[in-house]
Amino acid sequence: MLGGNRRNYEETMRPEAIIRTYITTIRPRANEELDWFRQQPTLSEAIRLAALAVNSKGKRYSHQRRLGKTVLEQARDILLENEKAIEACRDQDFNDLFTLLEQLLAPINGLGELYVYDTALRIGAKIGLLPRRVYLHAGTRVGAKALGFDGKAKTIEVSQLPDWLHQLEPHEIEDVLCIFKDKLTRAPERAMTEEFIKRSWCS
Repeated sequence: MLGGNRRNYEETMRPEAIIRTYITTIRPRANEELDWFRQQPTLSEAIRLAALAVNSKGKRYSHQRRLGKTVLEQARDILLENEKAIEACRDQDFNDLFTLLEQLLAPINGLGELYVYDTALRIGAKIGLLPRRVYLHAGTRVGAKALGFDGKAKTIEVSQLPDWLHQLEPHEIEDVLCIFKDKLTRAPERAMTEEFIKRSWCS
């Protein structure tokens, strides 16, 4: 029994198993999130929803659940006031959008790098911009460190990462480094159960 469990766990820890789990279970939800913003009728509405971290069910995304309403409303107002600057990023690069949001939101206390990244990713989906590099925040840094990267880095080029990750898009690799960070850092104490897969989300 013990030996059987160990074999099952080792199998789930292989890179191909992590990729398979992401593609079959997590990617569909991630794509639904981006599609929700792509389908917004106007950029203004996409900005509003992204700033308030509102999903298709009218609820707060889990990443931003602990942020206060006032803080999110401040972010919404600032971003809507700068809609033209955000629109101008359409002909540039995701990093230009990310940097713009980082600068605009810096005066608001309580908004961390994960909020800036998530908001840029959601707005970026609306204007046709997705990351070309892997952006790091608290969760992804743990996974990146496990792969031997400097935890102080802000981004990682996909070409620098192990080959098995190259089949994913940069924003998907960000997901993997965060969701599976513990699987990459230590010998597990239990198998990757169905319950783990159900609750898997970067946090």
